[in-house]
Amino acid sequence: MFKRIIKNRIFVRHTAFVPAYKAPVQEDFDKLREFLIKNKQLLVLTGAGISTESGIPDYRSEEVGLYARSNHKPIQYQEFVKYPRVRQRYWARNFVGWPRFSAIKPNATHHVIRDLEKIGKVSSVVTQNVDRLHHKAGSMNVIELHGSGYIVKCLNCPYEIDRFKLQDILMKNNPSMKSSFDMIRPDGDVELSKEQVENFRTPLCPECEGPLKPDIVFFGDNVPKQRVEQVRNEAKEEGKEVAILNIGPTRADDMADLKVSTKCGDILVDICKTIM
Repeated sequence: MFKRIIKNRIFVRHTAFVPAYKAPVQEDFDKLREFLIKNKQLLVLTGAGISTESGIPDYRSEEVGLYARSNHKPIQYQEFVKYPRVRQRYWARNFVGWPRFSAIKPNATHHVIRDLEKIGKVSSVVTQNVDRLHHKAGSMNVIELHGSGYIVKCLNCPYEIDRFKLQDILMKNNPSMKSSFDMIRPDGDVELSKEQVENFRTPLCPECEGPLKPDIVFFGDNVPKQRVEQVRNEAKEEGKEVAILNIGPTRADDMADLKVSTKCGDILVDICKTIM
């Protein structure tokens, strides 16, 4: 049975970083369950919305997205590459926000996707997120379309370093920085004072002294060709059915065979209990 069935759909207020949404009804449950049963293998595409239930805000959600809550604009790739002061500001905020960002745990939806992979229902996961929550949940075949915040690379040479190891180096180089902040951002950084930023020692590549950058796709940057090819290979079969589970409209609604507009965790957990 679907324990959360509500006869008349009601409007649920948002909590934390999850926007207001309509609770699922029996029809939603039945149609999505039928879709999961009928299709033997699924390619799952996830975006920022899946991580809001873990406490990571997205940018665009109504009322609770970062654009609605502040005047913050995401860093642009060309600015990061061109200006040392931009890199200094980025790394100072990323350094302070890293302990909390890296400690965030996967939510019920991440675990359901993992469970579906274990029984062979999900063939692979393509995610736009850089938080590695799918990995933490135990998913094995994950394509990180926008890269990962857990790897840092030099822009001038092949050097790369684990983000946790870099944190230790930053800690030694910036012992006076306080790990206190009020709001985490989708890319893991926080707001700091001008003085804190100006006193921060920006990390440099130990091999060539070039600038270091997280292995993520910044705004204005390009998705690496090999990642695009990976996704293309996974989705190469045409004519496959498409289901969208998302709070509110998406740009792909017109191509979907099924659209359910509600919170992922409120429906997927109960559906999967009936098919596994």
